[in-house]
Amino acid sequence: MRKLIVTEFISVDGIAEVKKLPGVTWNDEMNRFKEDELADSGAMLLGRTTYEIFAGSWPTETGDFADRFNALPKYVASTSLKALDWKPAQLLKGPLPDAVRTLKQGSGGNIYVHGSLSVAQELLRHGLVDRVRLLSYPGAVGQGKPLFLAGEPVSLELISATPFSNGVVALEYVPVAKS
Repeated sequence: MRKLIVTEFISVDGIAEVKKLPGVTWNDEMNRFKEDELADSGAMLLGRTTYEIFAGSWPTETGDFADRFNALPKYVASTSLKALDWKPAQLLKGPLPDAVRTLKQGSGGNIYVHGSLSVAQELLRHGLVDRVRLLSYPGAVGQGKPLFLAGEPVSLELISATPFSNGVVALEYVPVAKS
């Protein structure tokens, strides 16, 4: 069975809006983290907004990482998109939890949710997330879109925490099922 892994850039106060995160210099440690994710990835699951952002930039990127990233199958959760230009891609049909349960039963490697906060939140709510991987930036931003919603507690068990030389910390968690 495939694992579903949510991966986010996040502030220490839980805000997952990339444009609001404190500036840090991208370094080899962060690059290695993303390379490891790509090596483990068999597909992407994206919401409409993230799909449109990625589709607007990734197809023009070059190099080994970009080639492998662009080649991944993309599953898109959207009720408004009718066609997908960044291939290979397909629109999910039906309720998101049901579509994801079906995807997880398939083969082809783990499925990564990049960004796509509303998708990640819904999948966490339904207990469909197997791992949460965060690059926690050194600073609080005070306001913005959180990964974890107020009033919707999520219990997480820490698997690893790796500080990077630029102040970013790579964190990996397993969601703990509610009893």
